[in-house]
Amino acid sequence: MKNLLHACVCLVLGLALVGLAAPAPGHCRDRALKVAIDIGHSPGKAGATSARGVPEYLFNQTMAAGLLQYLKQRGFPLAFLINPAGHDISLESRARAANAAGADVFLSIHHDSVQPEHLSTWHYNGSEQLYCDKYRGHSLFYSERNDAPQQSLRLARLLGDALRRAGLTPTLHHVPYFNKPHKRLVDERRGIYRYDNLVVLKQTTMPAVLLECGVIVHRAEEQKLCTQDYRHKIMAAVLETLRAFARQGSP
Repeated sequence: MKNLLHACVCLVLGLALVGLAAPAPGHCRDRALKVAIDIGHSPGKAGATSARGVPEYLFNQTMAAGLLQYLKQRGFPLAFLINPAGHDISLESRARAANAAGADVFLSIHHDSVQPEHLSTWHYNGSEQLYCDKYRGHSLFYSERNDAPQQSLRLARLLGDALRRAGLTPTLHHVPYFNKPHKRLVDERRGIYRYDNLVVLKQTTMPAVLLECGVIVHRAEEQKLCTQDYRHKIMAAVLETLRAFARQGSP
């Protein structure tokens, strides 16, 4: 009788230990999700220029590299960078790289500017620079020509909600210029735009979103985007999004 009781206790303890050691189903989905992080632009084609004369590419590179490490340390070991060496590759090559790697999610990292008519001049460190303090905030883009447009839109909505919960506000300064069926605002509260002809979105075969992290020609927002605290808010929102996306049923 004592031996039987001892065996039962050992079995219960063993099952409990197995349960503690076994990862939760959601955690398994996180680890299986292959996330492609695209560093927007390249050193030779650096994108916008900030109010203090810094190329957009440097903002994108810093955010994307930080995001990669942030995700890997928090349960997404298969995350990887598109064009980590910073070669001047085409937009089509970026999409092909994500497709060839079998990525489940594609996120292109960018930092925003405004239309030329909204820019003013000021002097910073002895040089004349362009700025606009009228518009600030993030924005999200997806393409209906992507192979998974509804999943892409769902991904954008999840990220838009996570960014709002982090206390960040979307910008709507693109609205006057996005007034066509294939290029328009689709979600004002979350700052989501449909932009069908964005190559990295329409040529990727997995759910894909482009994130403009903020407006770098806005002088105060540029400074915020240079801080670790602000970048971590964005990274945490991306992490929350990917976890929700994986656990709601990704490809």
